[in-house]
Amino acid sequence: MPKLIELEKLGQSVWFDFIRRSLITTGEFQTLIDKGVRGITSNPAIFEKAIAGSNDYDEAIKELIKTEKSIDEIYESLAIEDISMAADLLKPIYDSSNGMDGYVSLEVNPHLANETEKTIAEARRLFETLNRPNVMIKVPATAAGIPAITELIGAGVNVNVTLIFGLENYKAVADAYLAGLDKLLPSGPSVKGGHAVNRVASVASFFVSRVDSAVDKALEEANAKELQGKIAIANSKVAYAEFKKIFNGPRWEELKNRGAREQRVLWASTSAKNPDYPDTIYVDELIGPQTVNTLPPATVDSFIDHGKAAETLTRGVDEAHRQIEKLKSLGIDLNSITQKLQEDGVIAFAKPFDALMQSLAEKRDRLVQQGAQGREQRA
Repeated sequence: MPKLIELEKLGQSVWFDFIRRSLITTGEFQTLIDKGVRGITSNPAIFEKAIAGSNDYDEAIKELIKTEKSIDEIYESLAIEDISMAADLLKPIYDSSNGMDGYVSLEVNPHLANETEKTIAEARRLFETLNRPNVMIKVPATAAGIPAITELIGAGVNVNVTLIFGLENYKAVADAYLAGLDKLLPSGPSVKGGHAVNRVASVASFFVSRVDSAVDKALEEANAKELQGKIAIANSKVAYAEFKKIFNGPRWEELKNRGAREQRVLWASTSAKNPDYPDTIYVDELIGPQTVNTLPPATVDSFIDHGKAAETLTRGVDEAHRQIEKLKSLGIDLNSITQKLQEDGVIAFAKPFDALMQSLAEKRDRLVQQGAQGREQRA
């Protein structure tokens, strides 16, 4: 049995953490779907690599230039076309899974991470523009993003909550999702194409490897190397235990009886950043029911080649709690570290977005110049 199908049998869906036009137009993404990929995610860094780092979009940019669109409008047109094509390819999975999988995610402008109302407005606009049931809008789990999650779920918008690093932040995200369902239940969707309470979907994207990158440095200073490479997985297992608690409680049961769906935990940033760690460590150790793992291309290939498909997420949970407690005794504040990781993550996504805007401006100017030179030669 193919490895990704084995994960599906264990209750975990693999989504592909990469998008590029040629991936879709050449049939490569369909091949991945055939191998067991169940969705796709994007972010500003991925689009920066795809659009600025290839010639895939040159013809489309040339056409958009003719319409005198701004740089922001050119970017959005390119991104929306990619997301739309991917959503159409994934629609059969969305249908056959009864809306559990088959999603593609598009992120709101990262510069809106600390602006609630603008995030809500942009997320609603993007969802309506894409006009596909299997699109998720990515919203960061910042202090400003949390109330936006409630409003968007309450409007019937599918939401991929991103940049979650810590347990307390995860709890706030889950609570915002439940509050959104409470809001949606009596009134129904308020956006074009929005979903009712029994169809709206959300995932909580919990970032993994960057936690080890940050905590390992603190452990080095504390001379506690025995915990290096273990805290990111422990942190994730503790969050998953909280997920099971939240979505089994009395508040949830009432919503579940009305057809509501769990907000699955999605493991993000699951490529090993430390070359000393196994390249599939954040896949092998986080396999469990009602979860998603979004994998970049190299990690998909590595897992298919030598990953281990077995339920691991529910093992060693007590040990995970002990490891987190050990950090406290060492004077390492995991909450502060994860909060800083989120703040850095917001900046890290804004930088490639700005670089993409600059690259698009340069590419537009270059193509305009080439067009002018071509007209001169033909004259």
